[in-house]
Amino acid sequence: MAPMSCCCSPAAVRRRLPVLAWLPRYSLKWLKMDLIAGLSVGLTVIPQALAYAEVAGLPPQYGLYSAFMGCFVYLILGTSRDVTLGPTAIMSLLVSSYTFHEPAYAVLLAFLSGCIQLAMGFLCLGFLLDFISCPVIKGFTSAAAITIGFGQVKNLLGLRDAPRQFFLQVCHILRNVGDTRVGDAGLGLVCMLLLLLLKLMRDHMAPMHSEMPLGVRLSHGLVWTATTASQNNYRIDANQELLAIGLTNVLGSFVSSYPVTGSFGRTAVNAQSGVCTPAGGLVTGVLVLLSLGCLTSLFPYIPKAALAAVIIMAVAPLCDPRIVRTLWRVKRLDLLPLCVTSLLCFWEVQYGILAGTLVSGLILLHSVARPQMKVSEGPVLVVQPASGLHFPAVETLREAIVSRALEAPRPRCAVLDCTHVCSADYTVVLGLAGLLEDFRSHGVTLAFVGLQVPVLRVLLSADLSHLQHFPTLEEAEKHLNREPGTQPYNVGDDSVPEHKVALLKV
Repeated sequence: MAPMSCCCSPAAVRRRLPVLAWLPRYSLKWLKMDLIAGLSVGLTVIPQALAYAEVAGLPPQYGLYSAFMGCFVYLILGTSRDVTLGPTAIMSLLVSSYTFHEPAYAVLLAFLSGCIQLAMGFLCLGFLLDFISCPVIKGFTSAAAITIGFGQVKNLLGLRDAPRQFFLQVCHILRNVGDTRVGDAGLGLVCMLLLLLLKLMRDHMAPMHSEMPLGVRLSHGLVWTATTASQNNYRIDANQELLAIGLTNVLGSFVSSYPVTGSFGRTAVNAQSGVCTPAGGLVTGVLVLLSLGCLTSLFPYIPKAALAAVIIMAVAPLCDPRIVRTLWRVKRLDLLPLCVTSLLCFWEVQYGILAGTLVSGLILLHSVARPQMKVSEGPVLVVQPASGLHFPAVETLREAIVSRALEAPRPRCAVLDCTHVCSADYTVVLGLAGLLEDFRSHGVTLAFVGLQVPVLRVLLSADLSHLQHFPTLEEAEKHLNREPGTQPYNVGDDSVPEHKVALLKV
């Protein structure tokens, strides 16, 4: 009964239903701010949804089918007041890779991906996102932005029958640039210039605050609506977000939605509009439903060149060339997963993400298997691993100590400074036991310094013979240099203080 009562506790219910945390405190002031934010996001999502459906290779109405369900689900399950769920440029690009312009496949993909996301949320697998490094994310978003933006050049120029693959698309456009339709190109460029002008206006506008007249705030919001793909930083519950996105995709599949996720641009619009709670999504969802009921007959008359301009201006900020210079200054090795991810994403996005994550994992494993060590030469060799000691690093540690202490013309004593070692597994224990035997067979001593309680507890449990450890490096060197007045703690005899033995056995 205890586990059941724990799962049904008020805190657990509020964690799974975040709406219960803010709804009882809802006020009229919040309502006004949420109405303005919801209207701003709604005016953003309608043209973007139509444009992103083109990226996904689907009829434009499918963008709106995908744009409203997340507004209602996130109201109940969302952990951030700013995040909005719906169609995005990168998700639309991924959808186009698997659905072959077939709406039925896109709807099925939404259902299946939602089921997987729900399972990951219930199993608390959100921590897996921690293994995707920032260079992989930057490489993926930059390559996807270039792929999406260049994929709209054909619509901007009025070209037809371009292949989907990026490099083939580039060749096709270069070969057929002479067939450009002047009217389409002119309309697209005018739309891009207008969006650029609005962006410049946004950069020079004063910050919006609650004392502004309503008309000024609405116009301020419209400028933000047309010009934001900015990124905000959020720290939210990854598992709860998986549940929200998963349920959105599952329920959305019943209204012909393709897979959706959180939107950078519309989230920034929401935040800049002063949203107070996820209730702003209600206004956005209703606005999308109204557009579906009233504007569907007009969708065939929307110029593709205008949609192309919206997409290009929306994804342009996602491409960040400055990251290369930053990584060059900070850690050049991180350029490897960035480049691998970017290059393979131009071929297939999913391969780029997998390859970049694999490269990042290999770099991480290499640092674990080959930790840096500080070595001090002298009558007594002192070796200090600069980071934790894990089983892949045992052989490296053994080679570093044996080559300098035992394979020298005259074997000498050594000290292993374990100040930075906070845990040890069975393989590490076996490696240390082998080292101790090697030193004993050569008639010299291997001593340990700075053993933390968890590590010492493991070594005591393993019953290592001839293990001597000291509280400080100075005491270890004095003892090994045969200076009087210092005694080690010898595992296996009575020299370990009783209070420390009691502590280690807890």
